[in-house]
Amino acid sequence: MRRRLGLGLTGLATIAALVIPPWLAWREAQRQAWAAEAEHALAVARDVLHRTDEAALQIIKGNRTLARSGLKPCSPASLALMRRIALGSSYIHAIGWVENGVLVCSSMGPFPIPLGSDVVHTNSGALLYPNVPLPGAAQGALLAVEGGGYATIIHRDTPVDASGAAAGVARGVLHLSSRRAVVAHGRLDPAWVGRLGAASTTTFADGDMLVAIVRSRLDTIAAVAAVPLTGVAQRAHAIALRLVPAGLVSGLVAATAIGLLLRRRMSLGMSLAAALRRGEFFLLYQPIVDLQTGRWVGAEALLRWRRANGELVGPDVFIPAAEQSGQIVKLTEHVIDVVGRDAGAFLRAHPDFHVAINLSAADVQSPAIVDRLAAMLASCGARPSNLIVEITERGFLHLEAAREVIRLLRAQGIGVAIDDFGTGYSSLSYLESLDLDYLKIDRAFIEAIGTDAPTSGVVGLIIEMARSMQLAMIAEGIENPAQAAYLRERGVEFAQGWLFGKPMPFADIAHGADGLRHAA
Repeated sequence: MRRRLGLGLTGLATIAALVIPPWLAWREAQRQAWAAEAEHALAVARDVLHRTDEAALQIIKGNRTLARSGLKPCSPASLALMRRIALGSSYIHAIGWVENGVLVCSSMGPFPIPLGSDVVHTNSGALLYPNVPLPGAAQGALLAVEGGGYATIIHRDTPVDASGAAAGVARGVLHLSSRRAVVAHGRLDPAWVGRLGAASTTTFADGDMLVAIVRSRLDTIAAVAAVPLTGVAQRAHAIALRLVPAGLVSGLVAATAIGLLLRRRMSLGMSLAAALRRGEFFLLYQPIVDLQTGRWVGAEALLRWRRANGELVGPDVFIPAAEQSGQIVKLTEHVIDVVGRDAGAFLRAHPDFHVAINLSAADVQSPAIVDRLAAMLASCGARPSNLIVEITERGFLHLEAAREVIRLLRAQGIGVAIDDFGTGYSSLSYLESLDLDYLKIDRAFIEAIGTDAPTSGVVGLIIEMARSMQLAMIAEGIENPAQAAYLRERGVEFAQGWLFGKPMPFADIAHGADGLRHAA
């Protein structure tokens, strides 16, 4: 079942590796295309706004010049000043004195020019005449702005003659309050200004157009540019031609890597049984010491694999492969048998010494492991107190089965430790529901002692919790005297790590344990 599940998950991972990178590449192409087209639309809108604001500044300056001249409206001197203002401006077509919507006189001469009946009242108090019916000019070609008794006429195309606007780009100026187009080139929807809100710029899609709006700082108007979304699609296609193949290559590389990993795992799984038959697995033992006395009181059995060609395969590689292939229980049985051969005689003669054996999640799902351990003890004459079994937190995923196995182990007199506490799935509620003897503090927390790492304070909390639950503690991964002193001062009973000894054959463990005992 676990094998089929692993194969299924690997298949899904392979499919995801093939599909997701090209999909992400396509999405990235769309994002880049949208960003590029939106920036183009914003650039056109900003150009329209720049021209509009420049025209507005020239209008304001011209009106102020006339108002401050002190000249009598429509006098020869006033008309001469009007002509100088119009000639000196790049945007102003005509400027003059206005009364009741009529340009009484202007830089064009002392004859009246009606400004039209279409009037927009701006928030600044100025009047806007969007369609000035000037004789000789095309219908709707001119607009006028009135303020302070003077009016200025400009060409409507002046603001929208944006240099960056390509064919098919609609652009113009919208009045924010009245939501109407002041000037426009192409189809603009005045309702678009409602999307601006309080922002200074915005871009969005509406129908088949990408719209950009930029607010003016001078008045309640905004410049608008709208580009066809077909440009986004075309640009996205062009970008995708570069990105999607790269995504496909990445997906193929990832899928190949997953396939190779699966093949390796399956190959390892098939090789495990053969390795067991050929005797390629062996045990090393790392001493466990009493922190108060320094005596070696036990050792942890560590499984190692040396292939026939001399290659060492790490447990971080072959243990997951054994779990996935269903070989882990046979490996555990092999470990139990080797412990009996390696350490049986020593354990029989030293009832206060123990060997710790690691059990997998699969091992603690059946009481058969209890019988296996009992048979080994009986065969070598050792006592149940000579054994401790270490169960990782994953072993408690199926809590009821694990609880029964633990009960049977402890009923035999075999000690039970939770291994690598704090790095897996368990919690305080798990511990409280299980009958345990030892708690092993993971090396990740030991390494943080005396550092600024976020986990540096976790060791103290684990110690207090274990003490409150009357669990003996074994700290693993101790590499320096400062770590040992820290744990010793806080009442941690046992420890293992390179400070006390690296993994070694059991003969060296027996020699070292006897040597320390005689020295004491």
